[in-house]
Amino acid sequence: MKAFTIPIYLPDMFCYTKCKEKRREPVKKTIGIGYQDFKEIRMENIFYIDKTHFIREWWEASDKVTLITRPRRFGKTLNMSMLEKFFSVRYAGREDLFQGLAIWEDEKYRRLQGTYPVLFISFADVKENSYLQTRKKICSIIKEIYNRYDFLLNGDMLNESEKQTFQRISADMEDYEASGALKALSNYLYRYYGKKVIILLDEYDTPMQEAYINGFWNPLAAFTRAMFNSTLKTNPYLERAIMTGITRVSKESVFSDLNNLTVVTTTTDAYADCFGFTRQEVWEALEEYGLSENKEKVKQWYDGFIFGKQREIYNPWSITNYLKTQTLSSYWTNSSSNRLVGTLIREGSKNLKISFERLLQGESITTEMDEQIVYDQLNEEAAVWSLLLASGYLKVEKFEAYMTNFGEWKQEYELKLTNFEVKVMFRNMVRKWFDNAASVYNDFIKALLEGNVKAMNTYMNKVAMTTFSYFDTGKNPSKEPERFYHGFVLGLMVELADRFVLTSNRESGFGRYDVMLEPRKQGDLGIILEFKVQDTDEEKELTDTVKEALKQIDKQQYEAILVEKGVSKDKIRKYGFAFSGKNVLIGDDSRKRASS
Repeated sequence: MKAFTIPIYLPDMFCYTKCKEKRREPVKKTIGIGYQDFKEIRMENIFYIDKTHFIREWWEASDKVTLITRPRRFGKTLNMSMLEKFFSVRYAGREDLFQGLAIWEDEKYRRLQGTYPVLFISFADVKENSYLQTRKKICSIIKEIYNRYDFLLNGDMLNESEKQTFQRISADMEDYEASGALKALSNYLYRYYGKKVIILLDEYDTPMQEAYINGFWNPLAAFTRAMFNSTLKTNPYLERAIMTGITRVSKESVFSDLNNLTVVTTTTDAYADCFGFTRQEVWEALEEYGLSENKEKVKQWYDGFIFGKQREIYNPWSITNYLKTQTLSSYWTNSSSNRLVGTLIREGSKNLKISFERLLQGESITTEMDEQIVYDQLNEEAAVWSLLLASGYLKVEKFEAYMTNFGEWKQEYELKLTNFEVKVMFRNMVRKWFDNAASVYNDFIKALLEGNVKAMNTYMNKVAMTTFSYFDTGKNPSKEPERFYHGFVLGLMVELADRFVLTSNRESGFGRYDVMLEPRKQGDLGIILEFKVQDTDEEKELTDTVKEALKQIDKQQYEAILVEKGVSKDKIRKYGFAFSGKNVLIGDDSRKRASS
């Protein structure tokens, strides 16, 4: 068996000597943003909360292949880097990286450090907009891994055929070569080091999300499935493997052949405190950096994540940024694109938008869903909530699984927005929906508050013309106007949140209203908006539709709830909105009020 050394280890030793001196500087650690390499954090004395107990928990679980899903920026990459530095023979003798941490208190694990060949692969940067480019990027990553071990080409350990196979690994290799490449490398490393290989695959689902967005899901799923099967199931040289990602992609999509897969999601108890910061960890950090007086505000902004039975998990990215800037702000929600989430909500059904309204109001929703993400079902409401939960934007307040009287198994989740930071993110997302018509939209809101119906009509038609198709991109364009109407309502909710409590499709009087703006301040206006799509069989003109909308408001006594809450009748304004495609006509009850 060969010695556990490879040519690239000497620079590490240089860094070790050089950086040991650095650690003699003050104990208080530097708050660094964006550090994901464990060695760099330890060597540069960067702020770090000890998560090395994850090493012990994972190793003692003895699972062959583990998939762990957590929201982005929750320490997945850092923990994978930590595992690499702990187990990899490339870091044999690097006890300095773990001294003073929990794992180093155990003699058993001291002996385990630096004793396995480790393949650390990351798909975090695979964000291409076509299948061919995505495939090429993945193959390039595999090629880079091979390059780290090109010393295997020296000597006679590999025969000539194996050397040729090794050298054929490239960005343009054939599918069969790509799918079997990591298995082949595992074989070579096993023979060189005499030990099976640990494989760490970080952000496995990043290319899959891009594939869904850009329309090449099926070919990428087939490519990935073949690679995962070869690398993780039929690989006799595999000791153990961990995969991390944001979502649990359905087994049928890419894991159909993996019967040795242990899945850990945000509702699973395993590793619950290994990702993210606990309340105690945050409180201690705030104390260390002189910010203890802001505990409750920090809790409101960044707490709320729940992993298994572990409640009060804080967002580590936001906490770290707060420690550095000492300013409460949206850090995590601004750190990456939320394009997919925004698109799904914007183009979602009327019911989805109504549920989203409830969430923005601080209420909870109850829904059936499956934590497996089936990308070709993301047009369904339950799948959207699954994605939002996996992404960290929602938390589970209550979970119930039961058998119905008809023998059907159901899983119901009570969901809420995770925290204030998430709420701010969604408010900003809604505002961006109207970016193309921002000035006109703001003029409409001003006209609404002033009661200027003529201006309301002018501006509303401009808004509808600019944004209708932006919302209505479903299977039946121009036949599902509710997509636009309820997106518009969400916009009103966000822009007028300081002055009004906005609700829609709730019970009032003897019926249901479309939108009600309930004043927060005594003596302010109360506003009722009734939306109605023109029924051309009954209503020849849009003016007829407006009249029907206003008649509906009075007939169903929609003003009852406002009167009950102390709004005088002379302060209640009623508007009928008539829609026919992109055409809008607004009328009010001003004549009736004037006559009375």
